[in-house]
Amino acid sequence: MSKDIRFTVNVDTKLGIDKYSVDEGTPHIVLNEEYTDEEFDKLIVACPAGLYKRAEDGSRTFDYAGCLECGTCRCLCEGTVLKSWDYPQGTMGVEYRFG
Repeated sequence: MSKDIRFTVNVDTKLGIDKYSVDEGTPHIVLNEEYTDEEFDKLIVACPAGLYKRAEDGSRTFDYAGCLECGTCRCLCEGTVLKSWDYPQGTMGVEYRFG
């Protein structure tokens, strides 16, 4: 008889293990001035780090500082929501740690 074993992972805890070196002067993701809610909502759902958010009043927020550099947003919305997406400069960005 097999035992049903379930694991749960707290994503915020796992992401907290990683180290981020943020280049405050040169963001590697720049958003366009105007874009539709529909396009932005794609990023709210798809971003694994949860960097794209909508507040209760409908306002949109974004913070590139916790970026995992996966490129999901670039694939989905480059040219609509995203004005530019580049990897951070050398020694900057995410440093993955396993634990």
